[in-house]
Amino acid sequence: MIAFDDVSHDYGGGRLFGDVSIKLDQGSFHFLTGPSGAGKSTFLKLCYGELTPSAGKVLVMNKDLQGLSRNDLAAMRQRIGVVHQDCQFLDHLSVEQNVALPLSATGRPVPDSDVADLLSWVGLASHAEALPPTLSGGERQRAALARAVIAAPNMLLADEPTGNLDWDMSQRLMSLMIELNRMGTAVLIATHDLQLIRFAKSQINARVLRIARRKLQVAGADL
Repeated sequence: MIAFDDVSHDYGGGRLFGDVSIKLDQGSFHFLTGPSGAGKSTFLKLCYGELTPSAGKVLVMNKDLQGLSRNDLAAMRQRIGVVHQDCQFLDHLSVEQNVALPLSATGRPVPDSDVADLLSWVGLASHAEALPPTLSGGERQRAALARAVIAAPNMLLADEPTGNLDWDMSQRLMSLMIELNRMGTAVLIATHDLQLIRFAKSQINARVLRIARRKLQVAGADL
């Protein structure tokens, strides 16, 4: 589904990582780990075309992102849901309106029942009319997850989605992403939380990738 072919990326004249070749298949579940500044967020941005590699190719659904037109790139991004580390919302819109934005902003129909079902799935049914500033950190992350999957993406990318949450809320959010994966969505989560990785690996077959010393490595089974 997403493939890196000998990809390198440079920042400010220095190499962040290089010689990365890996394939993330449909329905797979991966964690991406590594020290702060190793390039985890950059790796995710390369996956959906926010950044282009300094060398090599990134292919999504067998298409080279650098060869796509603006319209084709936008269409491709509709098949990838993204939960950013610092999730942002339009504060003047309700939670349900924010969740529906990936559809409404592109002129696609927004079935009320689908939005309601999704908010119920993430435990926010009672907050549908609330404004984002009234939400707690955990509620914001769950709303961001709902927004990321409203368009039924083939893949979900999440950048430190539990970084500001307590353990109970982290488990709850992870369980939602595990459930989503079991329904067929590929999942890639960048995190430094090894406890969270162990929690997920006790429930689902997940591979762990690590960026270290400017290389992407497959982590051992000891995590």
